[in-house]
Amino acid sequence: MTVIQYKGKVILLTNPTDGKFDVILKAAIEVISEKGLDKSSISEIVKLAGVAQGTFYLYFKSKKDLIPAIADKLLAITLADVKVKTEQKETFWEKLDVLIDETFQTTNTHQDIIVLVYSGLAVHHSLEKWEAVYQPYYDWFEQVMREAIENEEIIDSIHVGWTARSLINMIENAAERYYIGYEQDEELAVYRAELFHFIKRSLERL
Repeated sequence: MTVIQYKGKVILLTNPTDGKFDVILKAAIEVISEKGLDKSSISEIVKLAGVAQGTFYLYFKSKKDLIPAIADKLLAITLADVKVKTEQKETFWEKLDVLIDETFQTTNTHQDIIVLVYSGLAVHHSLEKWEAVYQPYYDWFEQVMREAIENEEIIDSIHVGWTARSLINMIENAAERYYIGYEQDEELAVYRAELFHFIKRSLERL
């Protein structure tokens, strides 16, 4: 695992095969954050990374392919943390609370990187890659919801796949609106509690 310091924040990136992949991502984050995606060049990125330009193309077809890679790594780390912290939780509602908490913490810690990822995906029309990046997260939460239905914790008259995706998107959107959109009319605890209870009122089996 590689530790990256970016604007005083810590970013953890796992190594898929060797350290070069993460070194390139680290350099890309620094260069793109300073200059923007369009004005950044691959030559600048590899120079900062200390690798040959040919090494870049072993991992990425083009500069725009860096964006889903960065998103993938951040999400993989978040999902790993969520899985660990929900492993000992017995109820669906305890797991939901962990999911909300981790999403808000990740969004707060990585605000600048999230904005970078969103802007890059939007500019290069790569939103279909975004869905692919999120699929493991969706699959995990879908399984959590199916178990909750079996345990009669939540209603069974739902499309589980659609609902799992929608809830993850809702929770992330709420965190982004709070930290990135600065919609902070309420204290964080109140904001999170309202989100939790909204979802619970929608799903709880009475």
